[in-house]
Parts: sequence; C-alpha cells; structure tokens
Amino acid sequence: MGDAGTCLVTGATGFIGQRLCQRLRHEGCTVRVLVRSEVQGPWDEMHVCVLGRDSVDADVLAGVDTVYHLAGVVHAMTPADVDPSLYFRVNVDASEELAGLAALAGVKRFVYFSSIKAAADPGGKCVDESWQVPPDDPYGGSKREAEQRLLAIGSDTGMQVTVLRPVLVYGPAVKGNLRRMLQAIDDGRFPPFPDTGNQRSMVCVDDLINAARLAANSPQADGQVYIVSDDARYSTRQLSDWMHEALGRKPPAWSIPVWVLRAAAVLGDGMQAVSGRTLPLNSAVLQRLLGSACYRSDKIQQQLGWRPRVHFRECLPGMVSEYRAVTARK
Repeated sequence: MGDAGTCLVTGATGFIGQRLCQRLRHEGCTVRVLVRSEVQGPWDEMHVCVLGRDSVDADVLAGVDTVYHLAGVVHAMTPADVDPSLYFRVNVDASEELAGLAALAGVKRFVYFSSIKAAADPGGKCVDESWQVPPDDPYGGSKREAEQRLLAIGSDTGMQVTVLRPVLVYGPAVKGNLRRMLQAIDDGRFPPFPDTGNQRSMVCVDDLINAARLAANSPQADGQVYIVSDDARYSTRQLSDWMHEALGRKPPAWSIPVWVLRAAAVLGDGMQAVSGRTLPLNSAVLQRLLGSACYRSDKIQQQLGWRPRVHFRECLPGMVSEYRAVTARK
C-alpha cells in the first residue's frame, strides 16, 4: 500500500506496534524503531530512547519518510497509579519534540496514534469527530493536547500530520481488559452479566493498521483527526457469550440482576475507600462493563475509503489460539 521507503515506529514492542512493524516489512518498508531497551523484533534498525527522559537523537529521523508514533503512557485503570505530570511529559512534550525533529529532517508524513479518550465519554450517545467535549482526566487531556500541538507543527512546517483515535482494539495477543475478560471466563470467574443493550465500539488491530497505512499515503488525510471503529456495536453480554463459545464453554443461561451488581459495586466502593486497594468490582468497573461507549467512523470511510473488514466474533478463534499458546508456555 503506497510507497515503501523508511518508516520509524515508536511503541514498536506493543500489541499494535509489533503488528504494524510486521505489516510494514511485508510491504517492503525499511523499519526503524525507537524502543526503551534493546529487544529483537520485526524491524531492520533499532534505536534506544526513553521518551520523556532522553532527548531524541536527530539522526534517528535521517532518511525517514513516515513516522508512526504509538509510544506513550497508557491510560491507568486507577488514576492514582500514574503521576499526571508523566502523562504530559511523555504524551505531550516528547511527542512534540519528536514531531519537531521529524519536520526538520524532512519527514513527509507523521501518523499519530491518539486515543478515543482525547474527548470526554459520550454516555448514551453514538458520536463522531464533531463530539468535542474536553476530556476530564489527565490521560485524555494529554492526548488531546498532543493532538493539537502535532497538528500545529504540521500546519507550520508542511509535514503531513494525521491523528487517529482508535476505540478499543482487539486481535491476537491483545492485552488489557479484553485479555483479562477472556482469562476470567476461561477460569470460570466472570459473572453472567445481563444484556442491558449497551453499545460498545471496537476495532480489529489489522483494520486499524490498514487505516494508518491509508492515512499515511492519502494527501487528503493531512491535518485530519479520524475515529477508527468497526461498524458493529457490541454489548458486554454478547462479548461474554461469544468468548464462552470460542473457549469451548457453554454460555450461562442466566444473569445477575442489575440491581444486585449495583449494590455490589457500591459495597466495593466502600471497601476500597477503607482498604485503599482497588477491588475487582466497584462503580467505575461496573460502568465500563454495563455502560456504552459508541463511536462512528463515517469520516475516514467517506474521505479515505477505509472499510473495516473484521468482526470481533470472526477474530475470536485466533485470539483464543494465541491465548492458549501463551498459557501453555507458563
């Protein structure tokens, strides 16, 4: 897809970054990575740099055609787990430094992997990029500020800058909440949640990479912000039932009433306040499980012709196979 050339990838050791590097090499690109420590992977050149602590060596950008910037401090389940200043030092200041050096080095394209958290949660609405309510947490604020600074650099220098806001990403080797949910179901620890009709948006990692490659090679993507989401809307109960099936387990025929879950969440809040420990079920966790987070990707589909190709249920066998292989090695 597009010209090969030399690509720099930050965050290359992560779930999305490794998959992106594999794709770039498959397409004939020379892949250069910026990593925190020396590690083997699907790349041709490696440079060690801890963003937010070390200065980026300008030589890292020499001869680079496209930068895919994924590195950053990720959203913490418990806000107190991360110093808010770290979000801004890494996600904002280091990103701005990298983009500035890229522009000086003559890099043509800069694709920034932001987050859907760069805007406030929409509640029960299903929104697109016109939803501009500011985020109310340090992580989301840092991603929003980084977007604005990088787009300004692009406008000032002529370097093509595109911002992607992925929703929850799934695929083989996925980590985070989806991996924890899969393991809890496999261990028989995931409660049978009711189907509340909540709508959650997600996207397959390979579809996200398709979007990134398309954005890098489309002049009309210059200066744009795109939500990247597949066209499906998933409820928590659907995800649970499909995971049960993919794991070879029968989905439960019953569910815990919502009022019981809410009472347990309130109890969890109280116990958490006393103990200072984050409990498996509290009001914030219950909101993530039963609430909606619905986003539309009409803009990138209309402007760039991107189309999601994978549905979560179709991806599950590969996710389970990878999960089983990792579990067997432990």
